[in-house]
Amino acid sequence: MSMHEASALLWEERELLDVLLFKLEAEQMMLTAGNTRWLNRATQEVAAVQERLSRVGLARAVELNGVAAEWNAPEGAGLRELAEHAPDGPWGEILTSHAAGLAATVSEVEQVRSANEHLIRGALRATQETLADSSTSTSTYNARGVTDQGRGVARLIDKEM
Repeated sequence: MSMHEASALLWEERELLDVLLFKLEAEQMMLTAGNTRWLNRATQEVAAVQERLSRVGLARAVELNGVAAEWNAPEGAGLRELAEHAPDGPWGEILTSHAAGLAATVSEVEQVRSANEHLIRGALRATQETLADSSTSTSTYNARGVTDQGRGVARLIDKEM
């Protein structure tokens, strides 16, 4: 276990967070444009990146726990706390830089994810309202053998949504 390996994992984690942000923004563009053709694929790609992030995050945590033991820092110490325990040299600054970069990207990811959830909820609500408006009546047949359901009601359903 070494700080070099931990730093490589931190860089990989930051790169994956950038990819996640990109995928979420692509998903957002589809939602905003109302183009849902590829939305399922975009959502699958987001999930795949999240899975990779989870694996890299676990590996990073293991490496950093080893580094914490070497540097006499508490087990499970965060990046900023590890930076405080870093020996003389560049590692303290590198860890502080990683902490700031990760925090900034995670904040962006959370904002875009929240906006996407809002867009999805709005689309779901609109779809439910459209379906509720177009539902068929449970009326029965009249004396002439026909029902009066749907009389005089025009409906427009956008199949692209």
